[in-house]
Amino acid sequence: MKLQKMQRLVIAALFTAIVCVATFIVKIPSPATNGYFNLGDCFVLLSGWLLGPVYGTLAAGLGSALADILSGYAQYAPATFIIKALMAVAAFLLYKAMASKPFIAKLIGGFAAESIMVLGYFGYEAVILQYGLAAAGSIFSNVMQGIVGIAAAISVATAIEKNKTLRSFFIKR
Repeated sequence: MKLQKMQRLVIAALFTAIVCVATFIVKIPSPATNGYFNLGDCFVLLSGWLLGPVYGTLAAGLGSALADILSGYAQYAPATFIIKALMAVAAFLLYKAMASKPFIAKLIGGFAAESIMVLGYFGYEAVILQYGLAAAGSIFSNVMQGIVGIAAAISVATAIEKNKTLRSFFIKR
């Protein structure tokens, strides 16, 4: 039992780092709101689907917020932590609820999670950062980021689930 918990903790730490790096490495600025497009959503979704609601949520939220801080976008870190954590939870819960149809479950879970991201950042930028309607300038890039994230996450998750060795490291549903 202790070995399983240690394995999950190590994999969650690894996913935290992967989320951070994927978010940090590819950054395409969104001039309207000073935010940026990134590839971290792929691993945010994977964190939820593969690690579950506790470890996946922490990996997604911490990795993404850390990337914001390291990238000079510290003003986004609190919102990012909450938004990305909620994304991982939503992705996991919908996947679990529809586990008998894994592809559809990932697709619907991914779209729900990415909707949280688009609406979450719009609300944060409009209200907290006080960009008002100028926050709408980030919607298109966030939607594109979400689509890319869903496609990449489904591809990677499918490959992992087909590999018995890799699959054994992740939580059992």
